[in-house]
Amino acid sequence: MKFAIAGAGYIANIHARAILNNGGELSAVVEKFADKRALFAAQFKIPGEYETLESALTTASFDALVIGTPNYLHAAQALTALNAGIAVLVEKPMAMNTQEGAQMLEVSLGSNTPLMVAHCWRFDEDVLWLKQHSSSLGRIIRTKGYGVHTNWGPAGWFTQKALAGGGALADMGIHAIDTARFLLGDPQPRNVFARIGTHYKPFDVDDTGVIFIEWENGTNSYIESGWWQPHTDGPEAATQLYGESGFGQLFPTRLELPQPGTYEVTIIDPGFDYPREEHCPQSMYDAQMRCFMESVRENRTPVPGGLEGLVNMKIVEAAYKSAASGEVVTISS
Repeated sequence: MKFAIAGAGYIANIHARAILNNGGELSAVVEKFADKRALFAAQFKIPGEYETLESALTTASFDALVIGTPNYLHAAQALTALNAGIAVLVEKPMAMNTQEGAQMLEVSLGSNTPLMVAHCWRFDEDVLWLKQHSSSLGRIIRTKGYGVHTNWGPAGWFTQKALAGGGALADMGIHAIDTARFLLGDPQPRNVFARIGTHYKPFDVDDTGVIFIEWENGTNSYIESGWWQPHTDGPEAATQLYGESGFGQLFPTRLELPQPGTYEVTIIDPGFDYPREEHCPQSMYDAQMRCFMESVRENRTPVPGGLEGLVNMKIVEAAYKSAASGEVVTISS
């Protein structure tokens, strides 16, 4: 399978390795800046270098496009590729807003062209283990999750609202939101209440957020997002599940199951290393890419696809609206 990659930054490098690790071929790189484009092409021995996606589509041959550019480019590049019959894997958040996300989903379905959104934690071995064993916890009453950078944060376009759309919530909080939703079986959100602000750096986007989500199944999720925070109770995507019959968590990953009629608690430890040598391992991205490539070969809708990405965009957008108004925001199905 032949790929083009839009972008030549940190995440593009990870996706390029994932493509090669899964036996794919890198045919083209699309990058505005010539120096970055040339360096990326040389590193991965990519024959085609292009400033725009349109020029790549004119002369290069590829089956799929991976989009790792700033958020404001996601929708335009995805729509161009999907309309040309090219499958798309787009980084999160899938777009700048729900209107763009809905358009991407509509074109994907209308053209019968696969669209995947890179909510990578759905492919992590710890997350998959907890999901597999979550039935042991009974009905989940509430969850807590974290998407926080402590004592550091991104720079450049990430901190510019015109290019990113949002700040720490759109960048990190969305990981915690999607991980909680995945573990719960992808329920639809009903209501969102949020307090979001900028307190640690002079950005025009948020660096701090507390979000409450009520799901249609009655579960409530509490999410923290942030950059440059002095502390966090868990690393990226760390999630806790409070069930009627027990407790489960990620990082460190385990179950705590109270024994009926006693004060004893059975601990089930899968034996995963914590802390990890690398918290966001390449293997997670390799598994994500493998899912995408299988979806393209079979011409089926991947999960997480445009629908999952759009639901997350609705939650993020509702959180910003709630923070601005001070009111609970209801999300339509």
